[in-house]
Amino acid sequence: MNVQSIKDSADKIWKLLHGENRKWEYQEIKEACKLSDRELNAAMGWLASEGKIQFESTRIGDHEILYVELNFYIG
Repeated sequence: MNVQSIKDSADKIWKLLHGENRKWEYQEIKEACKLSDRELNAAMGWLASEGKIQFESTRIGDHEILYVELNFYIG
């Protein structure tokens, strides 16, 4: 993995999220983009550092579900 592959993975995620205005579960993104956990985490870190995505988590029993969505600014 290098900077270019992280950027490429971030582009895949961005296109997926931009296509539908909704919250995505981590696992949904992973399956849709066909990325490993490591690739997905690095790419989401890239997008988060640019302020392009935001996170929300919910706990259901013993499981925590991570949601990701685009960070839209209106105004």
